[in-house]
Amino acid sequence: MVKDHKPRKGSMAYYPRKRARSIISRVRRWVDTGKPQLLGFAGYKVGTLHVAKVEDNPRSPFYGQEIIKVATVIETPPLYVIAIRAYEKTPYGLKSLAEVWTNKLPKDLERVLTIPKSENLEDQRKRLNEVLTRIYEIRAIVCTQPRKAGIGKKSPEIFEIKIAGSPKEALQYALSILGGEVTVKDVFAPGHYIDVAAVTKGKGFSGVLKRFGVKEMPRWHKHRKGSRRIGTVGPQSPAIMFTTPFAGQLGFHQRIEYNKRILKIGDAREDNINPRGGWTHYGLVRDTYLLVEGSIPGAVKRLIKMRFAIRPPKVIRDIPKVTYVSTITSGGGSG
Repeated sequence: MVKDHKPRKGSMAYYPRKRARSIISRVRRWVDTGKPQLLGFAGYKVGTLHVAKVEDNPRSPFYGQEIIKVATVIETPPLYVIAIRAYEKTPYGLKSLAEVWTNKLPKDLERVLTIPKSENLEDQRKRLNEVLTRIYEIRAIVCTQPRKAGIGKKSPEIFEIKIAGSPKEALQYALSILGGEVTVKDVFAPGHYIDVAAVTKGKGFSGVLKRFGVKEMPRWHKHRKGSRRIGTVGPQSPAIMFTTPFAGQLGFHQRIEYNKRILKIGDAREDNINPRGGWTHYGLVRDTYLLVEGSIPGAVKRLIKMRFAIRPPKVIRDIPKVTYVSTITSGGGSG
């Protein structure tokens, strides 16, 4: 008799499967492009639609023909640079050296944090120049501007984005954008491959069948204790193995998806991207938006962080040719 064998269900790459610490995702690594610029951006997930584009993959049997693709809309109002922070490298990781805050802080920041007392900008810059030789990395502290989006939100999110280039070049660029706005067109362009980081849709407490995909036991044979459960927890000495499937939290996890291609960067004030009656659960897109090929994690209205692809494909393609963008929505995408 042939032994029935198959691998266990559920990927071990995402342990522990617990709730994310924050609804705002984090990015730990950045790709240095070599020139002074922000290495990432952020926007709000709107929903999905379908586009018609010319297939530019030479290996595809539809090469040169129009094909239909799913695309996700991300509204990206400008980011406001409220501060810059310098880091030095130590055996214990990066350590903050000095920072410079702008005197023109948005009033909406009072909803999120206690705005630091305004200090003489020249004194802050002088302190920064004193530690210039110790600087290893420059990051911009930015905040979102949800009032400019159609999300119907007031409180901005605050996070850091690394600035590329040498410490001296990065510092000069950071001081030039301090207290100003940075748009998504200053960072990305159509055809770029990006990685998207977000917190997935929360689905609450779930059993092992839905959480890990284990097989349901037959209900008609000696299963008085239930069929939607595992048969055994395995060895219990010295302890139950952490790989044993158990019920628990499903969704609301921090996830990063790689190599999402930007199909288009548009402005809702110039071309219509809104379906009739607005986007479901979102409203109207009012500012700059991205069309990203495929689906991305997260619920509608959730903040999506984007960075340059950390392991991009080797084949470099031209700017994608989008011939048609549908305003008939197909839902909120995966999450």
